[in-house]
Amino acid sequence: MRNVIVTGGSRGIGLGIARKLASSGYCVVALARHTNDELIVAMEKANSINSGSFHFVPFDLSDIEAMRALVKSVRDQFGPIYGLVNNAGISFNAVLAMLPTPQIEQLVRVNMLSPIVLSKYVVRSMMADGGGRIVNLTSITAFTGFSGLSVYGATKASMIGFARSLSREVGRIGITVNSIAPGFIETDLTKELDDEQREKIKRRSALLRLACVEDIANAVEFLLSEKAKNITGTVLTVDAGSTA
Repeated sequence: MRNVIVTGGSRGIGLGIARKLASSGYCVVALARHTNDELIVAMEKANSINSGSFHFVPFDLSDIEAMRALVKSVRDQFGPIYGLVNNAGISFNAVLAMLPTPQIEQLVRVNMLSPIVLSKYVVRSMMADGGGRIVNLTSITAFTGFSGLSVYGATKASMIGFARSLSREVGRIGITVNSIAPGFIETDLTKELDDEQREKIKRRSALLRLACVEDIANAVEFLLSEKAKNITGTVLTVDAGSTA
């Protein structure tokens, strides 16, 4: 089985991606600070069907200095790293003028610095093995903008530029680097919206609905597969046509 690291793999989109990849024959290493009941159930189910397909490694992705040792440990324990899915991210919904500077720094550290440094060490591992796949989860806010999410949008836009340039650096050694930009997704976060807000979002989309976690997971699976071997440096938007 090919090993794939999924950051933020304990819940939401990250857990959906991890489930999908485990069921598709990959060995998933989910990174998150803590485990939870939903993750445990998903791991038990996946491993009962395909033993060794779903693992959890506790890690605080804000701990930049520990990433080199983390990647070495994953490689030593599971073998070569084929894929990295930079999914983990945080968001604070506040206008810039009222957003505390420590929260701005936290957004930049977790959403931008962390995946860049993690990619750095994973790329080193992939170079030794002659190839691999990196997929960054960004957001439609990277190119549409959204009131109250200026810093979040900035971090997500930066990851698109990072992926495009990195794809140039590592393409010659068989590593692809792509981004997926979800729109509003059917998750616990959007469940907090009232019916009027949800309907307004749906009306803005070409398909008159929200995309779901499975849609994102399917897109990740595709970009990791041989079917996407000649796709790199691009952004795949999954938003039910909200930005069409």
